[in-house]
Amino acid sequence: MKAKRLGDILVESGVLTNEDIEKALELQKGTNKRLGEILIDEKFITETQFIDSLRMQLGIDFIDLGKAQIDPSLTALVPKNIAKQYRVVPVKLVGDRLYIAMEDPMNFRAVEAVKEVSHKRVVVMIAYREAIERALAVLYENEGANAAIQEMKEEQGLVSIEERSAETENSNAPTVKLVNSILERGIVEKASDVHIEPRENDMRVRIRVDGRLTEILTIPRNLQGAVISRLKVMAGMNVTERRVPQDGRAVVRSTNGKDIDLRVNTLPTIFGEKVVIRYLWRDSTTLTRKGIGITDKDSEKFDRIIKNSSGLILIVGPTGSGKTSTLYTIIQELNKPDVNMISLEDPVEYQIEGVTQVSINEKVGLTFAECLRACLRQDPDIICVGEIRDGETAEIAMRAAMTGHLVLSTIHTEDAISAVDRLKDMGVEPFLISGSIRGVISQRLVRKICPECRQEVQADPLTADLVGIKDVGSFHFYKGMGCHKCFDSGYRGRTGVFEILTLNSALRDAINSGVPSSELRKMIYASDFTPMIVNARQLIMDGVTTVEEVLSEVATIE
Repeated sequence: MKAKRLGDILVESGVLTNEDIEKALELQKGTNKRLGEILIDEKFITETQFIDSLRMQLGIDFIDLGKAQIDPSLTALVPKNIAKQYRVVPVKLVGDRLYIAMEDPMNFRAVEAVKEVSHKRVVVMIAYREAIERALAVLYENEGANAAIQEMKEEQGLVSIEERSAETENSNAPTVKLVNSILERGIVEKASDVHIEPRENDMRVRIRVDGRLTEILTIPRNLQGAVISRLKVMAGMNVTERRVPQDGRAVVRSTNGKDIDLRVNTLPTIFGEKVVIRYLWRDSTTLTRKGIGITDKDSEKFDRIIKNSSGLILIVGPTGSGKTSTLYTIIQELNKPDVNMISLEDPVEYQIEGVTQVSINEKVGLTFAECLRACLRQDPDIICVGEIRDGETAEIAMRAAMTGHLVLSTIHTEDAISAVDRLKDMGVEPFLISGSIRGVISQRLVRKICPECRQEVQADPLTADLVGIKDVGSFHFYKGMGCHKCFDSGYRGRTGVFEILTLNSALRDAINSGVPSSELRKMIYASDFTPMIVNARQLIMDGVTTVEEVLSEVATIE
């Protein structure tokens, strides 16, 4: 009996037409993608519809890999190269039957490959694409990491750390395998950072995803030096220097062929050097107004600020609040062929064509203040100062803003209004503050509810009251229940919450005359200023985030 084709199955199930299949087959030409991928990627069909159709038509079981307990020993039956090439996950072994999860159960070549290497009868199950990616990372990267750890243990004592670090260009070295496994796990999980932390008896590896840290691995203490040396070699650091902090950069290529920039920092601790690796994702779609979370209402104020030809624009917030992304978004919008833009950064995170980017190096005296003085002689139209850390830098930046330059910078304060107090604390004269600042953008990051498992829930009146929502019966509240898309966290991705302060003549006069902060705050709230907590409440009501997330990240600054 002739096997049915995927297109025939989907047409018979009623989710697609013959015309849809023909269009998809045309798009498939020259892509090396399977038809199922094209149909989902090009929005002909949702992944859930695809899975449901195959389940019904072929009688294949679905498996939620996010909740499945998979025995790591199954990796011995399906080697990593086969699993990753054909995107199959060994799930369980019952007698001589090996159950495998696939995103495309009609990939008969993959099934035959698994049969050949496992010498088992293969039973196919279907799973979501992202769940398979994560399962492969957890199962095989951890398996690879543990295998590499075992190899390193066997080699322990045969070569010194320095000799081993000199051999790290060999991609088959166990140290290289271990480090690559850790980095690949971070890539699959879309992590922002990897923390490699020495402790008294071992070394802990954690990854930060959507602002939350999760432990993924522990490494024996006697292998600590080799792992850290490998990372230092990758990042161009001094391997033999362990007494002072170091910064470095590296570029890695993920399994899907994309290059990812890494920023690497070491810090000496009582148990050895701690390493933090930051992933700098080269995704231009996130460095847009929509990508960072600017609403249509805030977009008008955003325009009013950045369309100035001179003055100072400040982006404020604590560490990890997304200031750098907002700064780069503005830079990209203002970057034009007829504009000379100079950016002073510590360090340069994203390379932007058309912008003169300078990396601050305080060890040789290239501070923000010194570099700012020098770049004023470079005929700039727009100057970006990565961060204002002291009164000297602030004063130079403000005088530049008052002499015809547009200056962009960030500063660490709680909210937009506090930026004025922070500058005064640095010793900046009130007339410079009032005369130079055009606008202040304050922000936080909140996790977004996963759209796949979002459900309406009853809000706790006390919790809602803490974020300023009094009548809970008048609003709809949502929460993520946890699913394969968000790895059962209920959240997927983050967005910015903003407040944008534009200075009018009354506010300038008040700042210049030294009006107390309490009075200044009253004046600002009486204007068209919208506090951050109000915007955050709107995100709750729109079903973008939860009351708990706003209470954790935003409500404390009201």
